[in-house]
Amino acid sequence: MTIDYLIENVSVNKSFGGWQKQYSHHSKTLNCTMRFAIYLPPQASNGKKVPVLYWLSGLTCSDENFMQKAGALRIAAELGIAIVAPDTSPRGEGVADDEGYDLGQGAGFYVNATQAPWNRHYHMYDYVVNELPELIEATFPVSQQRSISGHSMGGHGALTIAMLNPERYSSMSAFSPINNPMKCPWGQKAFTAYLGKDQSTWRNHDASELMRQATQFVPAKVDQGLSDDFLSEQLKPEVLEAAAKVSNYPLELNLHEGYDHSYYFISSFIEEHLRFHANHLNK
Repeated sequence: MTIDYLIENVSVNKSFGGWQKQYSHHSKTLNCTMRFAIYLPPQASNGKKVPVLYWLSGLTCSDENFMQKAGALRIAAELGIAIVAPDTSPRGEGVADDEGYDLGQGAGFYVNATQAPWNRHYHMYDYVVNELPELIEATFPVSQQRSISGHSMGGHGALTIAMLNPERYSSMSAFSPINNPMKCPWGQKAFTAYLGKDQSTWRNHDASELMRQATQFVPAKVDQGLSDDFLSEQLKPEVLEAAAKVSNYPLELNLHEGYDHSYYFISSFIEEHLRFHANHLNK
């Protein structure tokens, strides 16, 4: 079956011998125009299909934050890994929004909304798991080897998506993820709006709940700064660590003195994450 996608190139920049590109396309899943960024390493120019790391960003971010601030492209070029960064939510006129930064546009939380008015557009889970990879694999010289990573809200998305689809991902990692959204203000606000008040429907989108009950394992690496302003109230890495012990999950959790929630933190350890993924993608 041939899959045809109409995508429009927004920008292109050469970087470390590869190409950093932005595209827009109409998403059938989200019922709006979406934008994503892709970095194609030099190896992809030689007719070789390269593996892909999907990066999910945090609250208020777009596809641009990681590509411009993380310092990941040099290592991706060395390792021969493509990086794909979608936007964090549907956007545009007619797309539901909220006055708060932590709900609505820029805050899709990587779930499929079931509640009005969000359920018309907010199906970021299906977009990241199905539509976007189909588009990427049909359009660019990439393989079906995938890993997934993210930051904060995107770390929550990376961990939950990988654990719900262990056959699709070689590895997963996160910086400062929302580990227990059922028990923190960000998660409770978003899940109530998108999924409704029945908390039994929230469990499939809580990394700690999924890790505690896991029987199939995706190798996991999580880094957390101990000077993160959101650490105790929103992120709760100790809950994820406890869950991993219950199921003997292969989780590497690293805590770093002095580091905060910013891209200064991400850029300090992104090389370690890319090499972690490369090891598993090469297997």
